[in-house]
Amino acid sequence: MKLFYAPGACSLGIHLLLEEIGRPYEAEVLNLREGAQFKPEFTAINMKSKVPTLVRDDGSVLTEYPAIAYYLAATNPEAKLLPADPAMAAKALEFTDFAVATMHMQGFSRMFRPANFAPSEADHEAVKARGREIYEKGLAVMDKALDGRHYLCGDFSIADSGLFYVCFWWVARMGQALPANVAAHYARMLARPAVARTMATEGLA
Repeated sequence: MKLFYAPGACSLGIHLLLEEIGRPYEAEVLNLREGAQFKPEFTAINMKSKVPTLVRDDGSVLTEYPAIAYYLAATNPEAKLLPADPAMAAKALEFTDFAVATMHMQGFSRMFRPANFAPSEADHEAVKARGREIYEKGLAVMDKALDGRHYLCGDFSIADSGLFYVCFWWVARMGQALPANVAAHYARMLARPAVARTMATEGLA
């Protein structure tokens, strides 16, 4: 397998899942600031011009965070990235989607790229404020889910990788504090060897 990633982007979560699995894989950095995602060499692989992008062993390409996370979990059952119980597996998918589709795409996208939501610069601060509100509500949801638990579904799962990267942005990029349960989860994630290796590889340690 080969992962295309950008250091510190949402692909961070997929990168750490590959480290958790422990199988050999390639990882190639895509320089988003220089527009590498729009160059023909990459658009021939992924027309969406985004990371994470996973090229499987048969040459087929998989995109979108929840899809890649599910694929990695389903094809590497020994890594136990999804709970065995169907109800808890569904919860893991629910939390993953919430982190990506709501906290990231609705929250951080407004905070990082307000122009995508309002063409007038006069509206940008209001857009950012709405993004922060969405993200902080997401943190409250995750904090409640983690009450009395080390990980979102009891044991480590794909859901924890999604929460980790949106927390990394909040802490490392924005210098903000996390609520108690989420803060403990974030510290627990940083202490995992696979996460430490990923952070070091991406130059984020």
